[in-house]
Amino acid sequence: MVPFSFAGRDLRVLPEGALYWPARRALIVADLHFEKASWFALKGQMLPPYDSMATLAALTVLVERTDARELWCLGDSFHDSEGCERLHESARTALTALTGALRWVWITGNHDAALNEQLPDHCGGEIVEEAEVDGLLLRHEAIPGEPRPELSGHFHPKLRVRLRGRQVARRCFVATGTKLILPAFGTLTGGLDAHHPEIVRAVGRGAEALVALEDRLLRFPIAA
Repeated sequence: MVPFSFAGRDLRVLPEGALYWPARRALIVADLHFEKASWFALKGQMLPPYDSMATLAALTVLVERTDARELWCLGDSFHDSEGCERLHESARTALTALTGALRWVWITGNHDAALNEQLPDHCGGEIVEEAEVDGLLLRHEAIPGEPRPELSGHFHPKLRVRLRGRQVARRCFVATGTKLILPAFGTLTGGLDAHHPEIVRAVGRGAEALVALEDRLLRFPIAA
């Protein structure tokens, strides 16, 4: 975990694409997209159906490593609003073990906006549209011009650079003084270039792409 100060809060950036808030013992992740493979299967495109279990396994490791007491999901936790119903029994067991072990909050996104009150009955946790937690706004998609410090997801940012003649892509955080966009944590997720105009529009000028390694944070300026 790499120390990172945002809006006066002492945070930790994890190379897995998560954020840890020591003062609250809280993990924050975005865009898990559980059951994306099964959604594609419904549309006739068969993919290996292991994405939810792989994502849950990675989350479980981080919860154990950080001894987190809260976990906040910044939207698009399921690839669609029926995703919870399609969870395999083993994945549901793993998920409910996590939601039962700590405070788990689902913030709804554009993919899972129709998640209703049945979700806690099947998967546990709480559902909110957005939240303000100790002065930080937690929501799915950044709102341009929002003056309050804000954590969000939605864009799945990735930094693409050329290294020794080949292009390398790494998921990244995108940060300004008041906005921090998290990368997608889900196993089966793509990514939008951190320099994309929609990301720049969402965060404004002066943004940086942050790539977390085990022992340091690499910073790359994003042109407005």
